[in-house]
Amino acid sequence: MKRLPVLSLLLWVCSIYFVGIYLFVGGFLLVRLEVSRTSSCGDVLQPGEEPVDFCRAQPRFRRAVLLIIDALKIDFARYEPNNTSPRPYENKLPVLEETISARPSHGRLYPFRADPPTTTMQRIKGFTTGSLPTFVDVGNNFASSAILEDNLIHQFGQVGKRVVFMGDDTWESLFPKKFHRSLPFPSFNVKDLHTVDNGILQHLYSTMVGDDWDVLVAHFLGVDHCGHRFGPDHPAMADKLTQMDGVIRAVIDRLQNDTLLVVMGDHGMTDTGDHGGESQKETDAAIFLYSPSPLFPAQQSQGEPDVVPQTDLVPTLALLLGVPIPYSSVGQVLLPLFSAPGQTEGAVGGLGQLEALWINAKQVNRFLETYSGMAKDIPPESLSRLKQEFSRLSSEYLSAVREGRPPSPQLAASLQAYLTSVRDVCRATWARFNPLKMAAGLAILAFACWMCFVLSELSVALIKVNGPGVKAPVVMAIAVGVGVAVAQLFTQGYVEIAWCLAAYALTSELLFLWRARRFQAATLLMNGTKAPKSASWLTLRHLLIPSLLVTLLRCASLLSDSYVIAEGRAVTFLVFSLALYIPIHLNWDGLLLPPIPDPLKAAGLLPPAALSPATVRKESSTLLACVGLLVGSLYLSLFFHGCREEQGFCQPSRFLSPLSRLQDSRIKNIHYFLSVCSLGLWTYLLRRCLRHYGNLNSSGATVFTARWILPLLSVCMGLHWAVSSTPEDSFRNLSELIGLGQVALPRLAFFLVGLGLFLIWLDPLTVFVKTRAAAPARGQSSMPPPSYRASTGISTQAELHHLIPQIYQRMRRSLEDGEPTGGGEVDNRPAVEAYGLGTVYSAPLLLFIGLLGIGLLLLHPEGMALSFLLLLLEMGALLHIHASSTTLRGLGGTYTGGFNVPWTPVVLWSLAATQFFHATGHLPTFPSIQWGAAFVGFPDGHTGTVLPASLVTLNTFASHILFAVGCPLLLFWPLVCEVRGSRAGRACGDESEDAVMEMRLRENPLQFSAALLQLSTRYLFILGAQVFASVCAAAILRRHLMVWKVFAPKLMFEASGFLVSSVALLIGVTLVLRVDVAVARWFKRLIPDASR
Repeated sequence: MKRLPVLSLLLWVCSIYFVGIYLFVGGFLLVRLEVSRTSSCGDVLQPGEEPVDFCRAQPRFRRAVLLIIDALKIDFARYEPNNTSPRPYENKLPVLEETISARPSHGRLYPFRADPPTTTMQRIKGFTTGSLPTFVDVGNNFASSAILEDNLIHQFGQVGKRVVFMGDDTWESLFPKKFHRSLPFPSFNVKDLHTVDNGILQHLYSTMVGDDWDVLVAHFLGVDHCGHRFGPDHPAMADKLTQMDGVIRAVIDRLQNDTLLVVMGDHGMTDTGDHGGESQKETDAAIFLYSPSPLFPAQQSQGEPDVVPQTDLVPTLALLLGVPIPYSSVGQVLLPLFSAPGQTEGAVGGLGQLEALWINAKQVNRFLETYSGMAKDIPPESLSRLKQEFSRLSSEYLSAVREGRPPSPQLAASLQAYLTSVRDVCRATWARFNPLKMAAGLAILAFACWMCFVLSELSVALIKVNGPGVKAPVVMAIAVGVGVAVAQLFTQGYVEIAWCLAAYALTSELLFLWRARRFQAATLLMNGTKAPKSASWLTLRHLLIPSLLVTLLRCASLLSDSYVIAEGRAVTFLVFSLALYIPIHLNWDGLLLPPIPDPLKAAGLLPPAALSPATVRKESSTLLACVGLLVGSLYLSLFFHGCREEQGFCQPSRFLSPLSRLQDSRIKNIHYFLSVCSLGLWTYLLRRCLRHYGNLNSSGATVFTARWILPLLSVCMGLHWAVSSTPEDSFRNLSELIGLGQVALPRLAFFLVGLGLFLIWLDPLTVFVKTRAAAPARGQSSMPPPSYRASTGISTQAELHHLIPQIYQRMRRSLEDGEPTGGGEVDNRPAVEAYGLGTVYSAPLLLFIGLLGIGLLLLHPEGMALSFLLLLLEMGALLHIHASSTTLRGLGGTYTGGFNVPWTPVVLWSLAATQFFHATGHLPTFPSIQWGAAFVGFPDGHTGTVLPASLVTLNTFASHILFAVGCPLLLFWPLVCEVRGSRAGRACGDESEDAVMEMRLRENPLQFSAALLQLSTRYLFILGAQVFASVCAAAILRRHLMVWKVFAPKLMFEASGFLVSSVALLIGVTLVLRVDVAVARWFKRLIPDASR
C-alpha cells in the first residue's frame, strides 16, 4: 500500500483549505481601527476658545460606587407587587422598587441595553471606553488583553482619583496596574457561585467606611454563574438575587451625600442561562442610579429614556465626576441626571443639560474627525452630512452663548439626534472588511474544491501510474511564497505572512490542476481515441447525480437566513430523502427484488443467476430494515434539538439540562436511568459487533481495551453522572467525598479514554492465530485431528462465516518448497487458522470510535447519552445500507469494479455529521456553546485557556469528529458484509478468489490506496463546499441585516467544523495506515512459522 503518497496528498489538500479560510476570515472579521489618543483636562470643550482646566471645576459628585452584578437582566430588577406566585428570579430585588417609591428624586431604574456580543469582556470594554465592539471581539472573551483605548479607569487615574476594584479578575487583565488597590478573584469557573461574591463582601463594607478611595468598583459573578449552571428558573437563582438585595441595601445605608451609586448588569441571559448573542433577553440588562442627595427631577418628564444604551454610561459618569470623556466614546449623556434650563428643584449643582450635550457633541465630533482621517472607511456622504450638522449646531449654540440669550428649545433635541446619528454611522461602518483578502480567500477555496474533486476522480490513475504528484507543485509554490516574502521585505520593510501563504496556495493549486490536465491528455493520447473512465469526470451527466445535487442544493441554501435558522430539521429531511433514494433507485434498476424466473434459464439456454433469489431477498430485507432504523433514529433525534432566538415558541430539549438542574427527583431519576441504559447499550453493541466478527479472541492491547477498559469506562461514567447530579445541600456529611468524586471520576474517565486510544494505536491487531498439527507420514496410523476453538466466546456459526481458513494459498505453496499441495492439510482443512482477519482494518477503527464517543459524551449533559446512542445506530444503519446496496449491485452485475465508494454514502455520511451536530443540542450561535464542558473534571477552573478551549471545542464538534474518524468504515463495510459471489473476482481479479472480506484490500494494495484516497478527498470536497458556500454567503451578504446574527456565526462554525473534521479525518486515515503496517509485520512474522 502507498501510505506516504496518500497521507501527503491529504495533508496538502487540508493545508490549502486552511490557508483559504485564514485569508477570508482575516479580511472579513477585522477589528476596527483603535484611536490611541486620550482626552485631557486642557481640551477646549466648553464654550469659548481659551484653554481652561476642565477638571478644576467642582464636579457634581466626589465619589462613585459601581456595583456590577453580572447578568443582571431587567426582568430580575423589576418588582410586580400583584405577582402572588413569582418565579425564582422574580421579585427578588424589592430594594430597588422600595427606594424609588420612597425617594423618587433620588433614584431611577432603566433597561440597560448592551451591544452584541454580550460577553463579559466586551461589555466591560463597552461601558468603560464608550466604544462599540466588533464581531471578532467575541473570540477574546477568555483571553482578555489590556485595553489600549482611552477609558474611564485611565481618566480617573489621570486626575488623581483613587480607584479600588474587587471581584471578577477580568478587570485586572484589561486594566493592569491601573487600580489604587485591587482584589481580583478567579472568574472562569462557572460552577462556583460563591467564591467571588463572598470575597467581595469580606472587603466591600470596610472599604466604603474608609477614606482611601474615590471610585469603588465591585463586580459580582454569582448571578451569572448560577444562570450558566442552573438557569434562571431555579431556587439557587432566588438565593443569589436575595443575597444581592441585601448587598444593595447595605451599600445604600453607607452612602454619603456626595456619592453616586450605580447598580448595573453587563448583559442579560436567555431562558437557559446563556449569553453572547444579540437577542433582547441577552442584551437588556438593568441599571439603577441612586444618590442620597437629589439626583433626578421629582416627577418623571417626557424626556426620560425608555432604554439606556451601555455606551451612554461613559460620558454620563465622566461629566458627573468631573473627568474628561474618553476620546473614542460615541455615547451620549443621560439628560435626566443634569439640570434642565430653569430647573429649581431635583438635581442640584453641576453642568446643565445643554452644557453637557455640547461638551459631549464636541468630543464626539473631535473623535469622528480623527477617526475618519485615519481609517477612511466612513462613507463620504455620511461624513459630510455629519460635519455639516455639527457645524450648524455649533454655530447656533455658540452664537446664543456669546449673545447671552437662551438657546432655542429644539437645540437639545438636535444635539441628541446628532449624537445618535454618529453612533449609528459608526455601528454600520465598523464591520471593516478587507476586500482583497476576502477575494484571495474565496479564490483559494474555490480552486481547492475544484482540485479536491479532480483528485477524487483521478485517484486510481494517480496511484496506479506516475501521475501528477504534489512534490513538484509544493516545492515550486514554497519558492514562490519565499519570493513574495523577500519582495515584501525589500519594498515594505516587513513581511505579511498572509500574502506569502496566499502565493503558496494559489501557485500549488494552479500547478497541480495544470499537471492533472496534462496527465489526462497524455492518458488519452496513450489510449488513442478511447477515453478511460477517469477522463469522464467533468461531464455534466457525471456531475449532476442526485447525491451531488443534494450537496449543491444545501450549499445554495446557506445563502438563506431562513435555512440557516432551520438547518437542524432541514438537514434531517435531506438525510431522510437521500436514504430513501437508495432503495428506490435499486428498485428502478430492478435490483431490489429477485428477478422473475426465466424459462430459458431453466432450459439451460442462458447462464443461471449469480446467487439464489433467497440471497437477494435477504440483502433487500437488510437494506429496508436499516432504512427503517435510520428513519426511526432521525425522528427520535429531533427531540434533542436546541432552539434559536429566532424560532419563536420553540422549546429546547429537556435532555439539554444537566441532571443537577432538574428539581423534580422523579424526572431526574428517569433521566439518569435512560442515560445509564444508553451508555450500557453503547458498550454492549460495540463488544457484540467485535465478538460477532471474531475480534475478541487474541491477547493484544486492542482486545484488552475492548474487554476491560471499555466496560470500566462506562462504569466510571455512570458513577460520575450520579455524583455530579447530587445537590450541594444533600449528604452534607459526605460533601468532601462528593467533591473528590466530582474531580476524580471524570479525570479517571479521561485517563481511561486516553489509555485505550493509545493501546489501540500501539497494537491495533485483533487477529487470533491457531496452527494445526502436521499430517502424519504415510504408513503411520492416522490420529483424528484435535478440535480447536478460538475462544469460548465465539460460536460455531461465527467460525463458519468469519474464519479465514486459507490465509493465502499461493503464499503457503511458495513456502512449501515443492511439497505436495495437501501435505499441510488434514481433511481439507488449513494448517493455519486466523480468527478476526476478515475485519482486521475495521475492528480497531470501530473500537477507536466507540471509545472516543464515550469520551466526547463525558463533555455533554447526561441526557445526551440517548442522542449518542442514536448516533451510533444511525452510523450502523448508514454502513449497512451502503453495504447492502453495494452487494445488490454486485449480484445484479452492475458493480463498477474496485473498492470505490460512491458519492451517495459519502454525502449521507457528511449530512449525518451536521444532523447530529444539531441533535446533540448545538447550534451555529455563540449563546448555544456549552461552556460547562470546560469544567468537567476541573470544577475549580483552569490556570490557562488552552485546555478549557480544547474541551469546549471537543464538545461542540463531537459529531464532526466521530463521523470524520469513522469515514474509512465506508470503504471497509461492504467487504465486511459481502456475500460470496457478489463480486466474483470483479474487485480483485482471478488471483484473489481465496481472499475474502478485508483481505481483498491486502491483496490489491494499489486499489486499496486509491480507494482510501478517493473516499477521503470526496469527504473533504463536501466539507470544503459547505465552507465555500458559507464564505460566499458572508461575502455577498456582508451588509445584510442578519449578517452578524446569522451568517457570520454560521461561517465561524462551518470553518471551525472543517478544521476539526479534517484533523479527525487525518487521524482516522492514519489509524488505517497504522493497521496496514501492523498487518504487514504480522505476515512477515507468520512466514517463518508457516514454513516450518
